[in-house]
Amino acid sequence: MRQDELAFVAALTTALAGEATVSTQAAPPWLVRPGRAELGERWELARGVYAALTGLEHPDVVPPRERRQLDVILTHADGSNGVVEFDEDQHFTSERLTTLGFYDDLDVGFDVEQWGSRAVALGHKPRGGGFARPKPPLFPGEGGRHRQRAFRDFLADALPGVHGWRPTVRFMNVELEKLSPDERVDRVRELWLAKTS
Repeated sequence: MRQDELAFVAALTTALAGEATVSTQAAPPWLVRPGRAELGERWELARGVYAALTGLEHPDVVPPRERRQLDVILTHADGSNGVVEFDEDQHFTSERLTTLGFYDDLDVGFDVEQWGSRAVALGHKPRGGGFARPKPPLFPGEGGRHRQRAFRDFLADALPGVHGWRPTVRFMNVELEKLSPDERVDRVRELWLAKTS
């Protein structure tokens, strides 16, 4: 975990103390390598998103080398679970904008239009190097990592509801920049209430 992400997790843990416990760098089994069975009612939607990103057909079963971890899994006091993601600049690409175009019927804990605007603002500056390397077999070719990240973000937003989890809540790095630790906790608490009500 990077420094800004660690600071976010610390602030979230403090902001939600007594309401939820925080687990990091984990994933429920249905999100590790989601294929047709795990996608359930979202199968056709996911196939459409994958095709829009790659021009390929999504396999019924995902290769074992694929894996996924989430930034945060919350276990709420009532026993329900939820996903929280912290999105840095590399999450705001033209590929992510493509996936956001499929969110009409998804219940999520963030402003999809705001995420799209940020993707438009930053998407014209795609990062190269390791951020763009091929990720075969599902995301071959140059820019594969950008497509993989965008698809994984979509899955983290689309699948929780299928499996009885609360809607995914996303924070963007610019929402929490240049704050002291105490200010960050207050801001996370304020944003949490806005995103979940």
